[in-house]
Amino acid sequence: MPVPPNRAYAVATGNLATLLGISISSARRRVDLQAAREEVRDAAGRVVIAKRLIEAARADALSQGRLLDELLVAKPSESNFLDED
Repeated sequence: MPVPPNRAYAVATGNLATLLGISISSARRRVDLQAAREEVRDAAGRVVIAKRLIEAARADALSQGRLLDELLVAKPSESNFLDED
């Protein structure tokens, strides 16, 4: 896959890929699809879209973390339950 000419775009898609746990090409594809939906064609617009997707992914990760924390708390009626194998 050719390297994009814009370094800021490459960095933004790399950060998005790391945050989502996907490949860089998949992150670029997500940004490109969103840019096509919004009819953005310039590189600066794609960088803005990538940064917006990064912020959305971070917010989603925080809410998922809070949900997991709530699910890991034992209910009072089950707090003394031991599972034996």
